[in-house]
Amino acid sequence: MEYQRQTGVFVENTLGGERIAAFVPCALPPDPPLDLGSLLHLLERAASAVGRLDSMSERLPSGKAPLRPTYRDKEALLSSQIEGTQSTLDDIFLFDKDKDRSESDDLQEVLNLSDAIEHGLKRIREDDFPLCLRLLREMHEILLRSGRGAAKLPGEFRTSQNWIGGTRPGNATFVPPPPDRLDECLGDFERFLHSEDPRITPLIKAGLAHLQFEIIHPFLDGNGRLGRLLITLILCEAGMLKEPILYLSRFFKSHLDVYYRLLDETRRTGAWEVWMEFFLTGVAQTAEQASKAASDIIATFEEDRKAIRDRLGRSAPSALNVHEQMQIRAITTAALVSNELNISYPTAQSALENLVKVGIVHKTEGKRRGQHYVYSKYYALLSE
Repeated sequence: MEYQRQTGVFVENTLGGERIAAFVPCALPPDPPLDLGSLLHLLERAASAVGRLDSMSERLPSGKAPLRPTYRDKEALLSSQIEGTQSTLDDIFLFDKDKDRSESDDLQEVLNLSDAIEHGLKRIREDDFPLCLRLLREMHEILLRSGRGAAKLPGEFRTSQNWIGGTRPGNATFVPPPPDRLDECLGDFERFLHSEDPRITPLIKAGLAHLQFEIIHPFLDGNGRLGRLLITLILCEAGMLKEPILYLSRFFKSHLDVYYRLLDETRRTGAWEVWMEFFLTGVAQTAEQASKAASDIIATFEEDRKAIRDRLGRSAPSALNVHEQMQIRAITTAALVSNELNISYPTAQSALENLVKVGIVHKTEGKRRGQHYVYSKYYALLSE
């Protein structure tokens, strides 16, 4: 298929004594419009999968709704790993925000992203705040408030030229819009976010907006992480998801070479349909996998609650209380349980040992805080 779209213009400039060509993208949506004929089956599959996942969210346990923060933290981990961080699920679960200071920049970046996700979703769902440039700046400020990016204008759009790949703008793989064209690009981008063209469904909007955000690269740091989060924010704001339990970082991380190649090819050729095929495939696969994982996790919780009631007798209430807490923190310690549930250390340890006795939890010696208790089946499902 031939694509005759102009995707943008190159603006020549001099930086550091070198001639560079920065790219200024055309405003969305693509012109001529997307040819959705070949994508309809994928669009329907992706929409159906997201719908099933959204229905699954209604089956999440009430109250603390444990899967929600856990999914958010796992997305923060995977998205940060794309950028090269080395933190693990264990690091996140064992971090005590009331007592600990981050032991590494890697972990701090993951924790910041998790907080940025929470902030953005709270603003959209509880404050009825629109997805806009101001909200993106608020999340960016949280994302870079500490760690390696703290000196890179947290919460502010860049005022200098950045680039992608290479050691300097002159040998870069790609040079985003120059600072004096950034307001124009971002104004067009925000208008697209607020547009209500019936031909642009939320899934199509999310796919287009993600790629355009990466092309604009409006911040000095954190663009990739924020751009991936943008996908879920668009779907939540549009009402396709009541809860933020769909994230594409795992899919992108598994297909990183294809992801980067298509970002570049779409910018160069205007073949938005090829990018959307990849994107919608990712949405469909991720939503289908997330639905199965959520179903397996919910079934595990219920099966384990029954085992606790049936086998622990008078010790069951305290064990059930700790079991519920471990749905949020799949690896824990007696000290963490004592602090979070406001119970004595002996009570916390006794409940954990009872969960070990039932076979729900196993013990392991950890480098931090000594004895760790791991919610075995749940942790295995999260780690897949």
